[in-house]
Amino acid sequence: MENQHKLEVWLRGPLEGISPMLQPVAHALLQVQEEVNALDKNFPSQCLWQKPAGLASVGFHMQHLAGVLNRLLTYAKGQSLTEDQLAYLQQEGQEPFPGCTFNDLLAILNKQFAAALDQIKQTDSATLLDVRGVGRAHIPSTQLGLLFHAAEHTTRHFGQLLVTFKILLADFNENDVNQ
Repeated sequence: MENQHKLEVWLRGPLEGISPMLQPVAHALLQVQEEVNALDKNFPSQCLWQKPAGLASVGFHMQHLAGVLNRLLTYAKGQSLTEDQLAYLQQEGQEPFPGCTFNDLLAILNKQFAAALDQIKQTDSATLLDVRGVGRAHIPSTQLGLLFHAAEHTTRHFGQLLVTFKILLADFNENDVNQ
C-alpha cells in the first residue's frame, strides 16, 4: 500500500517477530524513532545545549532518551545498572565531547532504539508479569511495566524535545535573517 508509510506506526499492522503483548511498546518506540530522524539534521550545534525559557535543552533530551531507554531495559532484564550507566546518567545535559552535534546524539539514540527493539523481540511473553526491581531501592515493578514506561517516557520526552527544537530553530533562523 503506497500510503502505508504515511500512517502512524501503530496503524501499519503487527511488527514481525514481536509478541502481540509488546506491539504497542514497539510501535511507540518506532514512531519516535521515525519522528526524531525526520528532524532537520542541520540543527545548529550552538543551539544544542540552550535552554529557552528554562526548558531542558535539545541535547539533554537526546541524551536522556537514550539513557532512560538503556536503564529501563536493564531493569526489565532483571539487572542492576553498571557504573558506566550511572556515569552516563550523571553527564546527561552536558556536552559529551567538544564539537558534539545533533547528528552525533542521533546516532547514539538510534543505536539505543535498535537495542531496545532487539530486546523486545527476545522478550518471552510468559515473563511479562515477573517482578523486576527498579533502582538501588529495588522498587517493585514488572517487566511489562518497565517496557511500557520505556515507551511512554520516550514519547513524552520526544514531545518536549520537539517543542524546544522548533523554538530554537525558529529563533536561530529569525536571527539569521535579521543579520
